Amino acid sequence: MADATICNNPATPGAFCAGLMESLPLFYCDYHEIPLPPGHKFPVRKYRMLRERLEPDSRFCLSPSPPADANTISLAHDAEYVNRFIAGTLPHAAMRRIGFPWSEGLVRRTMASAGGTIAAAEDALTQGIGGTLAGGTHHAFRSEGAGFCVFNDVAVAIHWLRSVGRARRFAVVDLDVHQGDGTAQFFEHDGDVFTVSLHGKNNFPLRKQRSKIDIELEDGTGDEEYLGTLDTVLPQVWDFAPELIFYLSGVDALAGDRLGRLSLSLEGVEARDRKVVGGANAQHIPLAITLGGGYAEPVELTVRAHANTFLIAAEVFGAAGAVGAATP
Repeated sequence: MADATICNNPATPGAFCAGLMESLPLFYCDYHEIPLPPGHKFPVRKYRMLRERLEPDSRFCLSPSPPADANTISLAHDAEYVNRFIAGTLPHAAMRRIGFPWSEGLVRRTMASAGGTIAAAEDALTQGIGGTLAGGTHHAFRSEGAGFCVFNDVAVAIHWLRSVGRARRFAVVDLDVHQGDGTAQFFEHDGDVFTVSLHGKNNFPLRKQRSKIDIELEDGTGDEEYLGTLDTVLPQVWDFAPELIFYLSGVDALAGDRLGRLSLSLEGVEARDRKVVGGANAQHIPLAITLGGGYAEPVELTVRAHANTFLIAAEVFGAAGAVGAATP
């Protein structure tokens, strides 16, 4: 599976679809298994379920994420931290903060997740839109991880894009329900990265960092207030005129999410996605979409919300494949 590209557009069977808009390229890394103990609260199966939901739809071209290497990760992260994680020699307390037991599968998946975000960013710069069915690991700091995040995939992608001269000026629109504290700290003093976070005021992390814009939302915030707030924020993103926007499209703001505390409806999350994706397209700003949190029960609700993000992106950016089974 890891060496195959799933491209269901009949005009380009088996082809990598960068540069085409017959289908929207998406990367996935669920072919790397993470062994977790019974009852672990991380919904690892949602990633495979999401891929399987989107695969039959010819508007999407799915490819295994190319893994980032240690040198690429170390452009953003402390090299000793990177190497100790890969070798499995981080202290137990450090792995406990991350929230996963160490395994070779976790290493492979973590490297692929970062590589997928880099690849999605390259696609976005080439053709206006790119996406990954992973990523959004925004709680990772330079020398430590937390909250199910080992490396900060967006920070790695930004550092890599700068190192190869692909882009310099970025915006990060983080709509996961938890503040992107690692991302905020990475770029707090960087005038060429505009970080935005709409998040639950009383939710993890308890110690917030400083994004360029932080909007703290009270428990129970619903569609109207959330979308109205977003409408005040997005014009500031467009005015910043980034060369590329990273959109962390976590769906844990849904009502009933186990770790969320907000009360957005499925339709509200769709409207949120349409504002970000449609706005970026209207402003002619390349957009790279990552996932983020989503802990609803049943997990099918989370998967549906994640799928809708990419269905909206395919619609807005004009992917022309025939509608398939992923249609909500």
